[in-house]
Amino acid sequence: MAITWRAVALTALGTVWAVLWPVPLVVVAWLAVVVLAVAVDVALAASPRAVEVRREVPRSVRLGEPTTATLTVRNLGQRKLRATVRDGWPPSAIADDRPPGSPLPRRGVHTPRLRLVAAPGEGARGWTPLLPSRRGDIVVPFVAVRAVGPLGLAARQARIPLRGRLRVLPAFASRRHLPSRLARLREMDGRTSVQVRSSGTEFDSLREYVVGDDVRSIDWRATARRNDVVVRTWRPERDRRVMIVVDTGRTSATRVLDGTRLEASIEAALLLGVLADRAGDRVEVLAYDRTVRARVAGASRAELLPTMADQLAPVEPTLLETDWAGIAAQVQARMAQRSLVVLLTTIDPAAAEAGLLDVVAQLAQRHQVVVAAVADPELEQMRTARNDIVQTYEAASAERTGLGHAAAETRLRRRGVEVVEALPGDLPPALADRYLALKAAGRL
Repeated sequence: MAITWRAVALTALGTVWAVLWPVPLVVVAWLAVVVLAVAVDVALAASPRAVEVRREVPRSVRLGEPTTATLTVRNLGQRKLRATVRDGWPPSAIADDRPPGSPLPRRGVHTPRLRLVAAPGEGARGWTPLLPSRRGDIVVPFVAVRAVGPLGLAARQARIPLRGRLRVLPAFASRRHLPSRLARLREMDGRTSVQVRSSGTEFDSLREYVVGDDVRSIDWRATARRNDVVVRTWRPERDRRVMIVVDTGRTSATRVLDGTRLEASIEAALLLGVLADRAGDRVEVLAYDRTVRARVAGASRAELLPTMADQLAPVEPTLLETDWAGIAAQVQARMAQRSLVVLLTTIDPAAAEAGLLDVVAQLAQRHQVVVAAVADPELEQMRTARNDIVQTYEAASAERTGLGHAAAETRLRRRGVEVVEALPGDLPPALADRYLALKAAGRL
């Protein structure tokens, strides 16, 4: 049961009688009248459970995009229903009513309420504007119904179980970098030759030798037949396999700028996956720490991006050390031929000592390995700020961390591993550029 403002006002009205007749019996009598009126009102109120509630919500929405949940309520009881209905969405899913760009924190966000007066068999429909602020699955477990009595003094309320789910997909803000990278990919496909000779190229055609051509590309048989020096031309090979491994271990929970390392890794994985798919390569994605958190394999071109976004949406960092031997076993089980293996993780001495160096050295013997990591801009700020003793110690710690990063990066490159490290917003295009460079050089 709930008391409305009318019951409070009716009780306060009794102070007038108490002033006019300052007798305790008057106060007690008035309170008894109020209690009786409230009890009668509750008894005459319609049952909040005698309703049929339906919720319509889209299956998924991209982070930062608004959507709407529709709630339909129908009175199944024999009494007239005067009710307030509130959907049980968490505050992180409700559209924020702050002005755009407001520095104020997100607070005071309330779920819109549906007010209806429905005769038996009638109903109403309401809409809840949603603007999720977090990636993942948002679960709404119930609908709250408050049925007010005919006097408006009190109400009966109940929670009706009605489970719903909205999957919030990654924002994919790096999509804006895709047109320029696709244009470069078309330029690569349109070239008459790529002057490299390796296992990562396909034979295209023959042409006459010009100064600057690689002598290893000379076709001696064709040269003997034509009495002129002829070279083979090559084009980047298609239908290669690209394995993108997203590290979801402890280090992926580290906050960098406005998000975590995992958020930047997912953005980079989406951009690289779409680009490699457009290039004709077969893309697989794996999110792993000590077990498989998400996997995408065998998706067609039209389904790859939606499947990747859907599978990676609920993935969250796990506060466990990453099992690097398990990652190597997963890659070897899935990739029998030479492939591009991209590890989206962190480059620091702790990860290197935990097994990252051994794993990439093992994988680099068969595959082309790229390690992509998110750089932390706060380290550079800590290096330069030395105004007091606290900042001096922080600068020393940042310098030591930087030296450890540099040493780990050097050890990775000595094992034939490509290393990409950039800020969260720069990592997706930087990784895409490295992929295009490797493809143009015939190293895939």
